[in-house]
Amino acid sequence: MIDSRKKAVSIRMNVSDVRKLKKLAQRLGVRDSDVIRFGVKSMLARLGPLYDPEVRGRNLVPVFVESGVELLRFFELDAMRLEAIINEGVDPPKRVDRDDVELLALTGGQAPYAALKLSELHHAGGEPSDVSQLSHSLRQYLYEKYVFRSQGEPRVPVPEPVRLAVAGGHHE
Repeated sequence: MIDSRKKAVSIRMNVSDVRKLKKLAQRLGVRDSDVIRFGVKSMLARLGPLYDPEVRGRNLVPVFVESGVELLRFFELDAMRLEAIINEGVDPPKRVDRDDVELLALTGGQAPYAALKLSELHHAGGEPSDVSQLSHSLRQYLYEKYVFRSQGEPRVPVPEPVRLAVAGGHHE
């Protein structure tokens, strides 16, 4: 039997985030709880493979490539913890190389070192010049190595990320 009841959850948020949440809810014409539920559902969709215990190794690469920087920074995940999350209990052919796990961990807070390490691993003939280029190069390198080639498929170009123009800069 599926339990469809809802439960109340208490969360602690700083005053600034609560103010932003209320302004967002007001602007959208919805309740504060609707905004929170949207945020939780969006996060669960993005990180879905992480709550499935069967998904491990190279199958987690897309989660950390697409959400890695935010995820790593917020939860303060270092290379050792990331290695355990990705590779614990995984057969060798499905493991993510330790150097690549370290590369992912570096992107969480040390972008210049990550760019240097990526150029060494990928032999790209130079390091990416900025964070957005690093993100694209990292995505391309890891998808080619673990996602496309792992399935025996020919090398497929990684699609360009969608870029949205935002006042004051560009965001992916």
